[in-house]
Amino acid sequence: MEQETEAVPRKRKEADSALATELGRPPWDLEDKQPKAKKARLSTILFPETCEVTHRQLCELLKYAVLGKSTVPKPSWCQLLHPNHLSSVVIFILKGMSQLHFYKFYLEFRFLRKTFKHKFSLPPPTSDFLFDIIGLQKKKSTRGFPRTIEGPLMSAVLKSSTNLQNDPIIQKYGCEKVGLTRCLLTKEEMKTFHFPLEGSPNCENFILTKCDGSITDSSPLFGLDCEMCLTSKGRELTHISLVAEGGHCIMDELVKPDFKILNYLTSFSGITKKILNPVTTKLKDVQKLLRKLLPPDAVLVGHSLDSDLRVLQMIHPYVIDTSLLYAGKQGRRFKLRFLAKVILGKDMQCPDKVGHDTIEDARTTLELTRYFLKNGPKKIAELNLEALASHEELKAASQEPGNKGGPTECPNMSVLECLDSVGQKLLFLTRDIDELSSSRNCQTIRCSSNKEVLEQARVEVPLFPFNIVQFSFKPFSPILAEEMKKRMKTKWTEMSTVYAGPFIKNCNIEAVKKMFNSLGPVESITLVLETYMPHFCIQYEVLEAAQLAIETMNGILVEDSYIRVHRPVTEFTLECDILVHELEQDSENQGIIYVAGLGETFKEHLLDQSSLFPGLEAVILPKDVKSRKQKNYCFLKFKTRDNAQVALEIFKGKDWKLKGRHALTPRHLQAWLKDIHPEPATPSGLQIVPPLLEKHVFQHFWITPRPRTDENKRRGK
Repeated sequence: MEQETEAVPRKRKEADSALATELGRPPWDLEDKQPKAKKARLSTILFPETCEVTHRQLCELLKYAVLGKSTVPKPSWCQLLHPNHLSSVVIFILKGMSQLHFYKFYLEFRFLRKTFKHKFSLPPPTSDFLFDIIGLQKKKSTRGFPRTIEGPLMSAVLKSSTNLQNDPIIQKYGCEKVGLTRCLLTKEEMKTFHFPLEGSPNCENFILTKCDGSITDSSPLFGLDCEMCLTSKGRELTHISLVAEGGHCIMDELVKPDFKILNYLTSFSGITKKILNPVTTKLKDVQKLLRKLLPPDAVLVGHSLDSDLRVLQMIHPYVIDTSLLYAGKQGRRFKLRFLAKVILGKDMQCPDKVGHDTIEDARTTLELTRYFLKNGPKKIAELNLEALASHEELKAASQEPGNKGGPTECPNMSVLECLDSVGQKLLFLTRDIDELSSSRNCQTIRCSSNKEVLEQARVEVPLFPFNIVQFSFKPFSPILAEEMKKRMKTKWTEMSTVYAGPFIKNCNIEAVKKMFNSLGPVESITLVLETYMPHFCIQYEVLEAAQLAIETMNGILVEDSYIRVHRPVTEFTLECDILVHELEQDSENQGIIYVAGLGETFKEHLLDQSSLFPGLEAVILPKDVKSRKQKNYCFLKFKTRDNAQVALEIFKGKDWKLKGRHALTPRHLQAWLKDIHPEPATPSGLQIVPPLLEKHVFQHFWITPRPRTDENKRRGK
């Protein structure tokens, strides 16, 4: 599902209103009768929790914006709607600033928040950031090849023009041949590429393979490949193949998932309901057999092996991942089918066949590893995989329907080369001297201050189809940045915390917990000892739950006592009401609602009743890190805010009996907050009892019983 936001150009609306006034008719009457002007806009596919876009993906979008769909492949991660109506591209770079600045001064950045409707993270920029994104050097080795060049001729041309020292494989492994142990992923690399490790999030219940022997260059290799389906839990294993180094398959099992299957993913896995129906093997059986088959010094080999190990729910310390072993520039991962063809000279994963052959895939990864070990990094670098991949993409693009004949540019061109190919120039406004000025189709204007950059941009940007406007700021010092991160985490924690009370002295503790848990995930609920009547401090995981508690619980009657629910008043929460309002108006939150109090069957019920919710585009169901169970809340994305409001009223009605409100935390902000982990702060001026001591405190707090009055006797208290 995609996230789309319909927009009408502001100038068009203003003009329509003026014209309607002259004609003596209301402006909305005219707007209904005139077609809306189309406007180029971005539509993004749902991102993983990191909300991260690689430099390569950003380049995909920029090149597509310049050349259009007839010459380069569409971006893999997003859609550019109505590209023919795109008049220009403007890139703003705030050099020296980061997400920390953006969220620290969130209220001040109101214009940025409203103008830029999609927010993503980029990997940490290198010193050659603009070079990586825009491109300066001409890739003479790949440009201008006719579509008919193939095979040995293509390879020979590329070999002669390749600078091996710039090849990422040479930079990592050197030119000389390496042993098996040099190809193993380090623990840091495994962590970077999200391999399951002991102590990692979401890996608490994973099983070790018991392979803890000493690894040498002669340790045995085992090729592993898994296929999976989509269940109510997520992705689960349906097929596993394990191939020994000699090519013999020692394990080939179909596996029955533990949870209800929602999609067999047949086009990838080849698995159907009919195939899986008679299967009785479960995940635990496969785990047991793997532990039995693998020797202590076994090295597992696979392509994107992290996915296989995660679906197996197993941890293995010694791995070679061919997608990383043969990685290209900027970490580009080549498809297994491509590597098999250009390196091993064999065709696999036939398009006419439904699904992948797991045994074939496992064997191929072993062959690729042995080829690397036998021939060395230099031999691989001489192939120039980047250029070959671009040639394959070009060939595939030329064969697509609607793209018959006509010249097609190489998709591996830089943005500058794309502009040059269509006779356009790039404008670069900056305070810094940059090597972009040396490009013949880049006009660089150096300014003396940020103010001058802005003034020049207002004049020059309308004259160019592609612009880079770079402002420069002094970054925070590392010490100050770390301190500000801690304060931001503290601020968010206190905004997500509420105090509730007073309650009667012998109140039902479990009922209180249940009442506040129904609004969202609770980090902790503790008793305040500094008050005469009982009060509770409830810290939520998400801001929406805390806000919902204030909006729905404040002033209600609970066991003969009207309670007040409010946030702690500290320096971090003084402007909380303003911030909450601005967060709700954030362009990234438009059309998204937060719903709490979900049961286990909510997703199935929602799918069954989907006709009640027009415009529903996405359902985001968070899971518990340890148990992997679905939490009691979710976020629902609708096409418009009106669609979202209608759905909210339905969920809060008598049939669903759920609680909810419009979303407050953009996913980009959630991902950023997870990256900073200061110690949790205690709200100032209040003594808080740790949750682990809660039972002990209750025992001592209720030591003096309340006198039994006539009213209490009547109630049985």
